[in-house]
Formats: sequence, C-alpha cells, structure tokens
Amino acid sequence: MELNFVLSVLDRDRADQMTAIYREHGSPMILTFMGRGTAKSEHLDLYGLQPTEKAVVATVADGEKTKLLMKSAKRKLFIDIPGNGVMMAVPIKSVGGGRTLAYLTDNTAAAGGAPEMKFDHELLLVILNQSYMDDVMNAARNAGAFGGTVLHAKGTGAKYAEKFFGVSLANEKEVLLIAVRAEEKNDIMRAIMEQAGPQTPAGAISFSLPISSVAGLRYVDKD
Repeated sequence: MELNFVLSVLDRDRADQMTAIYREHGSPMILTFMGRGTAKSEHLDLYGLQPTEKAVVATVADGEKTKLLMKSAKRKLFIDIPGNGVMMAVPIKSVGGGRTLAYLTDNTAAAGGAPEMKFDHELLLVILNQSYMDDVMNAARNAGAFGGTVLHAKGTGAKYAEKFFGVSLANEKEVLLIAVRAEEKNDIMRAIMEQAGPQTPAGAISFSLPISSVAGLRYVDKD
C-alpha cells in the first residue's frame, strides 16, 4: 500500500488554485502553510523587490492519486516548468490506525504497492533560530543548493535539549524546506552543520526525507 504526503510549494496567490486541484481529486485533508522564498536580501534590495510570499499546500494521496494530482498541476498550473513552483511526494511509512487510514484514503483501499526505496531527490528540513535564514542558505548554496521555502514556527522542545546539546527548541523558529538531488544531500547538510549548526547562533539542525516523485526541479538536472 503506497501513501504519500504531497507537498506543493508555490506563490501564495496561486494557493487557491492548487487547493482546487486537490479538491477536484477528492483529497479528504488539505493543509496550507504560509511561508516565503529564500532569495538573498542583497538581490532583493538591488532590484527593489519584496521577499516572495509562498504557500505550501499539502495533502495525503495514494500512489494513483498522486500521479493524477501531479498531472493536473502540470496541465493547469504548469508546475513542471521551473519558476511556477515545486511539487513533491514524500512516502508515508505508517499511519495511526485503521480509522486514520480510512479517513486519509476516503475509506477506499489505497492503490499501488510500496514505493521503490531508491530516490533521486530528497527533501531537507532545517530547523533554525529566527533571523538566521541567510546564514543557512548561504551555506547550502555554497554546497550546491539552489533555493528553498521558509515557514515560521514556534518551538516547544524539552529543556534537556538545551541543557545537553545547546539547542533551544522553545523559541521562535524557522523551518527551511530545500529539495535537493540525492547525491548532493550529504555535502549540503554537512555545510549547514559546519557553518550554521547547533554550535552557532543559527542553531540549525537538519534531517532529510525521501521524495518519490517531483515536478518543477528540472533546472537542477545536470543534463
């Protein structure tokens, strides 16, 4: 049984259109997160631009529905053309009980088998102290990353994390999402940890999730 957490990152004024696509295909749960792009502040100042407001629209879909969602997003929002957003599917390993599964699949059996455990792309999640996004992105870009999306968050971590690891989770946080090629992941994560890790004011910690399918990242392909 294949289930995916489908994430679409796009300009905020297009979020309603993506939500409509999810609804069209019967998605029982749709979540929308507000965020912003990661263009360098000096570039924004140079061209008199404002930071790009982003939205992350998410749902859960089985393998077949994931394909239909991506097909519709490509046809209606041109999501496969760089600059129009990024859409990705993160495999779900397990869900919390039969009722949860019935809700997420609209009480139907999920189509398809388990995804092949070989992934060309991965999603980096970096949790960092607020106002240090530029430090983290500079480290990531120097190691080969292109860009990401930032979400605001409030930490609620246990006090022992700060006591033993020097990482405070109970502060204003930013969550940075960066889709990368699998072979570049280690270099990017290492650069972030060395230049903006827990030992720095940025206090960044990171981990990666597999992406089973993706649209809109054509510009990072080497060929």
